[in-house]
Amino acid sequence: MTENSTPPTGTITVDRVWKRFRADRNRPVFRDEVGRLADTVRGRGDPKRWRWALQNITLQVDPGEAVGLFGSNGSGKSTLLKILTRVMYPTAGRLRISGRVGALIEIRAGVHPDLTGRENIYLYGSIMGLRRSEIDRRFDEIVDFAELSDALDRQLKYYSSGMAMRLGFAVAAFLQPDVLLVDEVLAVGDASFQQKCLDRMRAVLQEGTTLIFVSHDLASIESIARRGVWLRNGVVATDAPIREALSAYRQHIESAAKLSVLDNGDIGASASATGPGGSVALSGDPLHVNLNITSAKARRAILYVGVSEGSAAPIFSVHQELKLEPGANIRRCTLQSVPLPRGRYFVWLAITDSTGSDLVPWHPACEFDVHGPELEPLLPGVMRLSPVHIAADWASTDAPVSSTRYPANDD
Repeated sequence: MTENSTPPTGTITVDRVWKRFRADRNRPVFRDEVGRLADTVRGRGDPKRWRWALQNITLQVDPGEAVGLFGSNGSGKSTLLKILTRVMYPTAGRLRISGRVGALIEIRAGVHPDLTGRENIYLYGSIMGLRRSEIDRRFDEIVDFAELSDALDRQLKYYSSGMAMRLGFAVAAFLQPDVLLVDEVLAVGDASFQQKCLDRMRAVLQEGTTLIFVSHDLASIESIARRGVWLRNGVVATDAPIREALSAYRQHIESAAKLSVLDNGDIGASASATGPGGSVALSGDPLHVNLNITSAKARRAILYVGVSEGSAAPIFSVHQELKLEPGANIRRCTLQSVPLPRGRYFVWLAITDSTGSDLVPWHPACEFDVHGPELEPLLPGVMRLSPVHIAADWASTDAPVSSTRYPANDD
């Protein structure tokens, strides 16, 4: 495809995009106009006047591709999404999107508070370039999905945040966009509606729509996206298949958490994790977590041990009450038949006193690798809460399937 040719519908091309904003500065409360003008002239070429939100971003997203965009707060995710929707424009670089764009980047984006829900559906559709007859064909589906039939003729300014989000997502997702851009707004909805949104995103992907999904909920990103882009300080840190990109991000979170833990000198702990006999851990085998806890005095404490992919949310955890002696206390925790697929994992631990007050805060203590099968694929749009591997035997049988019957409760 030449530079001037039209790309296929649904293609997104981001070519060396930069975006800057004015840096925050402390200014005097009282300043005359001459002083402000002098500051402006002196500082126009000063690089410290600017803060780069995006730096040299290059992405090519093909039609029908589902991309998850993630990173910490301030990494540039929402800025990039606003550039894709042309709410703002890049400082440098080029952007090209082929086809009709549906976007939900803020709860009330694309809708007007003084118009009713009904009027906003037609307003948003006309902004997307649809004829009224095209909107009519999808109108009932939009209302049913948003669950707003009773509030359809109410002004949007009287909607709750959840109602406004449901309407905005339904309009953006049901008016046949070639590109669908969704930001963190799904966090406003309840669990059942979030699943409805994931199901709808899967449906539009099957129709050939290109999806960019921004969220801090890594489980929902992994459920719908097949490619992950991790933004860090306005730069693409990783662009890879989704599990590989999420693994890199989670390991970065773990490293940052490890550096933030302080030793108070009164009590501390270190750990290592191995398979039986000091070997590499294997899926389905025991895992030995070896602990060295140092205490300045005798005390009773509760030890918590968890295993995660890098973040502070463990896949599973165990705890044990300990009687610690002054000096070093060597302990071993054996986790039987660990159901982890192949990958890198982290042991997190914490120590509290009997009242639950922290002695050692929850933090990553060590990392380890597991050898074994890959994680089983899941139906797109279904969130996996924990990446566990369960061995299964499949067989063909003609025997009838029995159901378990429970006796009636006579109480």
